[in-house]
Amino acid sequence: MASAQTEQTAQHADIDELLARARTAQRIYENYSQEQVDEVVTAAGWAIVEPQHNQELAELAVRDTGLGNVADKIVKNRRKTMGLLRDLRNAKSVGVIAILPDKGLVEIARPVGVVAAITPSTNPAATPANKIINALKGRNAIIVSPSPKGHSTSARLIGFIHAELDRVGAPRDLVQQLPAPVSKAATAELMARADLLVVTGSQNNVRGAYSSGTPAIGVGAGNVATIIDETANLADAALKIRLSKTFDNATSCSSENSAVIVDSVYEAMLEQFRQQGAVVLSPADKERLQSTMWPDGKLSSQVTAKSAPEIAALAGLRGPGFARCSCLLVEETGVGESHPFSGEKLSPVLTLYRVHDFDEAMERVREIYQYQGAGHSIGIHSADDARPLRLGLTMPACRIIVNQAHCFATGGSFDNGLPFSLSMGCGTWGRNSISDNLNYRHYLNITRISWSIPPQEPTEEELFGAYREKFGIQA
Repeated sequence: MASAQTEQTAQHADIDELLARARTAQRIYENYSQEQVDEVVTAAGWAIVEPQHNQELAELAVRDTGLGNVADKIVKNRRKTMGLLRDLRNAKSVGVIAILPDKGLVEIARPVGVVAAITPSTNPAATPANKIINALKGRNAIIVSPSPKGHSTSARLIGFIHAELDRVGAPRDLVQQLPAPVSKAATAELMARADLLVVTGSQNNVRGAYSSGTPAIGVGAGNVATIIDETANLADAALKIRLSKTFDNATSCSSENSAVIVDSVYEAMLEQFRQQGAVVLSPADKERLQSTMWPDGKLSSQVTAKSAPEIAALAGLRGPGFARCSCLLVEETGVGESHPFSGEKLSPVLTLYRVHDFDEAMERVREIYQYQGAGHSIGIHSADDARPLRLGLTMPACRIIVNQAHCFATGGSFDNGLPFSLSMGCGTWGRNSISDNLNYRHYLNITRISWSIPPQEPTEEELFGAYREKFGIQA
């Protein structure tokens, strides 16, 4: 008991020191100009984009987490950071950021203070880098609480960032990390005492952040379903789904987990998947895979973010196609706990649903999201421009991704207008406080100066005249 109390006291002392140093650095940084801030942001971006750093971080991430693959992590680290820096290049985050003369308003960007960032093991370099750069854009300090497996990668990243902060003369203590081993108690203490929490990872961490008493932005669980209708370019859809589903062995919460395919193109779509190297499992192989992936009702870490051939070997699947397959395809008819393939799998395993028409496809996706993944996003491959609009008007999703490789598009892409991010808000459907991609504006306080303007007061007749006339209400 005494030992546990001593350890807890030491952890509190560590956090006291981290916060004190962060607040001192942030008070200095708060006086930086926009030009100086943008140089710091560029420095932090270069810390991960620099090729040798990127290579080392990717190798360290795969070695210590066992998740994903080095080549794709190199691409992810670079692409996500380059895209974020593009988004931030001309964005104002210091001083006056908007003048609205018609409303008599001036908007001023102010820091939030010290940000606590909770980050997952799936992207132990790209996600911390994204949060660090956004926090720095707002003249904040940030303390990262990484997953235990991702601690070494995040620590190395921060070491690279410190070297770049030294280069530009900015305080190192703007960017810090909880010391290893990172405990739940230490993370909870940090969450309780920071000024803002940004949380990506397990829903337990998200719920903990929301109940910490500190303003928090958490993101929801993924379980992306994509619809393939009878008007889709099937070859294009199969290619994009394969690229998305296999990238970094499906570590992204934005990779497709289910494909809901209209009956008239179902068989043709399966053939296109096969041409992309996917294998459709027999009922017997499906049972073997299910018992391997969920041996005790919980998704096994042995299959998480492994390649399709590795998973097939673990499940004892035999046949020439499994040794070189890109993805394992499982046909399913049900949804819910008794049908685990209907949930998020974090692996190159894609669940297939056959539906009669587009209306049934929408209802199937709705059913999937009632089980898991509500609010995140829906993919659609279609030539009918009205259908994405129908999804956007009626379905529980914050993003509708049209004819794109989902995991590349959802978190921002160079060929769409979504902000580059590794944290996607899921709105109230996903029990989140935001419905957009987490971006630099979420790391700002906005002060508004208000001057008087000519009165714009409507008359009672303007507001209620038509209503009273319609319902025969006497004035």
